[in-house]
Amino acid sequence: MLKLYYLNLSSNNFSLGIPRQIGKLVQVNELDLSHNMLSGEIPTQFQSLQSLSTLNLSYNNLSGSITIFNELRGLVQVDIAHNELEGPVPDVPAFQNASIQALEGNKGLCGNVSGLKPCKLSKNGHHKLLYAIMLPLLGAAILSTAILALFFGFKKQGKDVDEESESTMINENLFAIASFDGRMLYAEVISATNNFDSQCCIGEGGYGNVYRAELSSGDIIAVKKVHPQRAGEVRAAKEFQNEVMAFIDIRHRNIVKFYGFYWSDEQSFLVYKYLEKGSLATILSNEEAGKELDWDKRVNIIKGVAHALSYLHHDCSPPIVHRDLTSNNVLLDLEFEAHISDFGMAKLLKPDSSNWTNLAGTYGYVAPELAYTMKVTEKCDVYSFGVLIMEIIMGAHPGDLISTLPSSSLEKQLLVKDVLDQRPLPPSPDVHDQLMSVMKIAFMCLAQNPHSRPTMYAVSVLLAN
Repeated sequence: MLKLYYLNLSSNNFSLGIPRQIGKLVQVNELDLSHNMLSGEIPTQFQSLQSLSTLNLSYNNLSGSITIFNELRGLVQVDIAHNELEGPVPDVPAFQNASIQALEGNKGLCGNVSGLKPCKLSKNGHHKLLYAIMLPLLGAAILSTAILALFFGFKKQGKDVDEESESTMINENLFAIASFDGRMLYAEVISATNNFDSQCCIGEGGYGNVYRAELSSGDIIAVKKVHPQRAGEVRAAKEFQNEVMAFIDIRHRNIVKFYGFYWSDEQSFLVYKYLEKGSLATILSNEEAGKELDWDKRVNIIKGVAHALSYLHHDCSPPIVHRDLTSNNVLLDLEFEAHISDFGMAKLLKPDSSNWTNLAGTYGYVAPELAYTMKVTEKCDVYSFGVLIMEIIMGAHPGDLISTLPSSSLEKQLLVKDVLDQRPLPPSPDVHDQLMSVMKIAFMCLAQNPHSRPTMYAVSVLLAN
């Protein structure tokens, strides 16, 4: 159809790359491929679309440079938001006059457009300007590093009489970051848990124990206390720091509410809102609780986790990757609403960094590419979310079933019928169709190639429909 003037293929499930044959549509004026799962680079054949005036590629998984659009001088309106595009924004009116909403959600775009960071100066650029900018930033970075080193130092630097007062100052500064009165919260927690008496303990783990406590205000809180023998470990301090830094700016109904923290060489803990139903893992492992968790509740839990991950990946700057999404780290309130917790492994993705890391996470939920690339991306969380969907629908971790996922539609229908948790009442026909759609999303999230997995924003939109 070489004489097409208008083409709209938006809001489907199209995947893989944009076909190179797109360049043959030389008369197309408006092109909309948004809200799909298209991946890979934008083909150079786009340069042939000289009649194109309106283009929408938003909400896909497209990557690479967009310099090819420098050739499309006829472009009037563009939207490339929420992809993985990078590099300078083309010097054409459609891009230079675009709103930040049409460009946001891409990791590496730069240019002289309101809301975007400027592109790096060339080596032969204005050295004086560069030094004027970089020296203060470098000084600030060194100062910040020094402050954090003091905050999370785990070995005493001396034995002089000022050591205790220095420690007190550090703890008060930490609480100042989170807008809490450190000494007041500390005293309340110690009193409410009877100095962390075992009778108040509601959970145990390798990192620390969790205690339930009621404050004088009547609020019920959960306190995660670091094991004393781990308080001096570098890794424990790093996990503690990660959790604090991730929670300071997070505000979402499906992420556990953070109240405050306390850090010292002798005793360290984090304070959260208490969620009455406990972890999803505990409920799924209990026969009676599994019956109570009907299919409507399970679908709602899946949606809640998807919305939270979409927020972390697309609405936080820099994006946050949880890295340890499991049924143990999904907590439920009295209404069975899901809340993601435990950000000790979380990583803030930095646009100018390769984001390499040590292998972290829970066996059975870790994305396969981490074993050989060791590079953290949002797609690691997407894979873990796929495992979580299967676990919620099956009532138990899918195990080796993930490696034998079906390919045809008929096989998928048979699989859904065979793997449904038998404890709740059978789903109605409408809910069964909904579960089929949810399972299809799980299969997409579990793709071996991370570039073939959808973004969590796309998943969130699909689940909302």
